[in-house]
Amino acid sequence: MANWIDLGRMMGVNAKKWPGAVALADAGRSFTYAQTDERCCRLANALLGLGLEKGDKVAVLLENNIEICEAYIAAARAGLVLVPVNFRLVAPEVRYILEFGDVRAVITEDEFAPVIDEIRGQLPAIDDGRYVNVGGGREGYVEYETLLARGSSEPPQVDVRPQDTWIMLFTSGTTGKPKGVLRTHESYAAFYLINAVDFRFHRGEVCLNVMPLCHVNSTFFTLNVLYQGGKVYVHPARSFRPLEVFEIIEKEKITFISLVPTHYQVLLSVEAEERAKFDISSVDKLLCSSAPARCAIKLGIMELFPGVDLYEGYGSTEAGIVTTLMPDEQMDHLGAIGRESSGTDFVKILDENGDPVERGQVGELYSRSPMMFAEYYKMPEKTAESFRGEWFTARDMAREDEDGYFHIVDRKDNMIITGGEKVFPTEVEAVVASHQAVYDCAVIGLPHPKWGDQVTVVVVLKPGQDATAEEITSHCRDKVAGYKLPRRVVFIEDDDMPRTATGKILHRILRERYGD
Repeated sequence: MANWIDLGRMMGVNAKKWPGAVALADAGRSFTYAQTDERCCRLANALLGLGLEKGDKVAVLLENNIEICEAYIAAARAGLVLVPVNFRLVAPEVRYILEFGDVRAVITEDEFAPVIDEIRGQLPAIDDGRYVNVGGGREGYVEYETLLARGSSEPPQVDVRPQDTWIMLFTSGTTGKPKGVLRTHESYAAFYLINAVDFRFHRGEVCLNVMPLCHVNSTFFTLNVLYQGGKVYVHPARSFRPLEVFEIIEKEKITFISLVPTHYQVLLSVEAEERAKFDISSVDKLLCSSAPARCAIKLGIMELFPGVDLYEGYGSTEAGIVTTLMPDEQMDHLGAIGRESSGTDFVKILDENGDPVERGQVGELYSRSPMMFAEYYKMPEKTAESFRGEWFTARDMAREDEDGYFHIVDRKDNMIITGGEKVFPTEVEAVVASHQAVYDCAVIGLPHPKWGDQVTVVVVLKPGQDATAEEITSHCRDKVAGYKLPRRVVFIEDDDMPRTATGKILHRILRERYGD
């Protein structure tokens, strides 16, 4: 088995080779590779000094900042498993992840500490001395910089193997319960080296990160640039102001950005005369992922960034990048998700019996590559359901065209993508259904010009009960993350709810009915 070198050790290598080169920066700070490696070693040793052992899980509930990048690297150095938590989640959702994930330490910041405080008494696995706060003193927490000062600057004496788990990312399943995706050091190292081929990543790369660092997209591409010895500029994920982004591109000479279509649409909304005030010519490649990009957006991107190499990627938290639509294929294969990425051992479209479908026919997309995740944490049955032998499926329905390009046809589990965030209807349906006036409901995604999909709930009220759209939305608030809130509520009679013979609601019919 390949002895892939992990990011923790690679940072040590890069610090030796290019000690004065900038590794991480933000609006007010900048750390070289030598400084970053020292800080990450200190954090790794300090976490171990709290009584944590190899394989223990450390959660980070942070906005995009340098500290969350350091936590990834420190976990790799210490043999710990990092559990990034989406900062948009509310307290019950965070509690589930920390409890189910057997987390033993938490790193957060002032903005999100109240969420942790709300559930702290319900987390017996986390000792009081293992709550860490970034950005100042907070009662009941160890201050982050104080913690770093306790740790040795020498690399931790931990035997970290390529097959060891490094990161556990949570992704929703068809039941609406999040699944912990276990990813090893070697799966990430494979991704870094394989995608350096497709995306031409190199030491001179300057990456602007605006995607949430709790998502797989950022763990792949942001950390990839550090692996190659490039520079990462970290920008808050909730502060996507287009003029500010243009200013950063000009000042930092950004060469690569990964964005979702919604981000690009915001950039394109800026008047041409305003855009012209900034020199953004340093950008030579862009990635559009997490949701399909329409033709108008692609044309706008190419006009905004003349001569840029635009890539589109299809993949998943579990499988990594499965297909890539290359820059020279963008306009000739509109609507396609590309062909196999380098390192992907073919892509198969199978029917319900596991047999290959004919080209042009729709089936379930399966892939196999060294970027693959290990398993779902404590969910062996879900792991088994997702594989046919060594072949994994994210349960997306697709077809292959005559030229060998793949097209996603539908999301098998009715998944909604709004602003790049994934929403599974069953999770929101459970919350809506708990309203005292609701008899039945179905959550669907309807096309939206800005967000991709708009979360919509179709509601059947109990006989004799009344409720307004605002009451339904207010009922969901504080029970699910803000991006999961229904933005549109449709009331219908029970007889108008389309169902199968066994009583299952036909979401597809609802999308067709209300999608115009």
